[in-house]
Amino acid sequence: MFTITGKSRDEPARSHPLRWHRPLLVMVGLMALLMIGSAVGMVADDRVLLGAPVWGKPFKFAVSFVVYGLSLAWMLALPLKAPRWAWWMGTLIAVTGILDVGIVAVQAARGTFSHFNQSDDPFNTVIQLVFGYGVQGLLLANLVLAGILIFQRIVDRPTAWAIRSGMALVIAGIGLGLLIPVRPQPELTVEDANGQWISLAAQHSVGVQDGGPGLPLTGWSTAGGDLRISHFIGLHGLQVMLVVALLLRYLAARVTRLQHERTQAALVIVAAVGYTALLALVTWQALRGQPLFRPDGLTLGALALVVAATAAAGWAVLARSPRPRRRVSRGAEPVRTPAAP
Repeated sequence: MFTITGKSRDEPARSHPLRWHRPLLVMVGLMALLMIGSAVGMVADDRVLLGAPVWGKPFKFAVSFVVYGLSLAWMLALPLKAPRWAWWMGTLIAVTGILDVGIVAVQAARGTFSHFNQSDDPFNTVIQLVFGYGVQGLLLANLVLAGILIFQRIVDRPTAWAIRSGMALVIAGIGLGLLIPVRPQPELTVEDANGQWISLAAQHSVGVQDGGPGLPLTGWSTAGGDLRISHFIGLHGLQVMLVVALLLRYLAARVTRLQHERTQAALVIVAAVGYTALLALVTWQALRGQPLFRPDGLTLGALALVVAATAAAGWAVLARSPRPRRRVSRGAEPVRTPAAP
């Protein structure tokens, strides 16, 4: 699958499933159970928060943490430098992930808001305090882990660049999530599923109030901008980059220009830059109060520029890719040119 620096290129990286980071696997298992329970809840429980099912948010968080947890558990099973630091940071992510998503589930069961909830309820006050520290723990652990993974090459070049760029995108996604509460906005008073009016310190929509029409499942606003989109795209940039690296390795067996490892690595870098530009574009679009699927001419022009520049860069990489040498069959006679008279 992937190779380790200093080993033969055909030797797979030693990331056996039994060696995957166990605390993260425990987190993944709990998230999978929550995902199933939330799916049942969306069918059996008709309560809503701002027009969305109360169990919709726990379901989305559970799915997200399953995907991210599996990615990290695999990476931490590779032969890393500073393995103890990496193990502890993975454990911190697992613990804070369980804590934070658990709070989301508890608040959903209570029929109230998990994020930005300013209720005077003593239980909610404690919940919000723990939730805030949990988010800080997630950010700190991801920053340290990104530092460990970015500055070493533990696999082949394409996958190494996928990990580096992917972890950088994760940090960017977390940072964009923090943009939601710090952005200047008026305090809102909304009704929870129990009919109680709750003050919210922030909202993710731009140009419209939270609770309007949204996309199926994600709930992203279709009436205004929504900062959750860029938060989501950044957080899952790691998985996108790993898929790009895997796809290039698969295509390399069929496309001769992709057989060189440096070419694959360069294409991963091109994809990462293009993905980063897309992340910046959707953030800019949301901050202008524009729905994702209702872009104006300016947004479409910027998107066309990003696509064209990424395609041109990819084409340039392929054009400069060294062609593999042709092998002469053993039984073939070498072609001899006549000697000059």
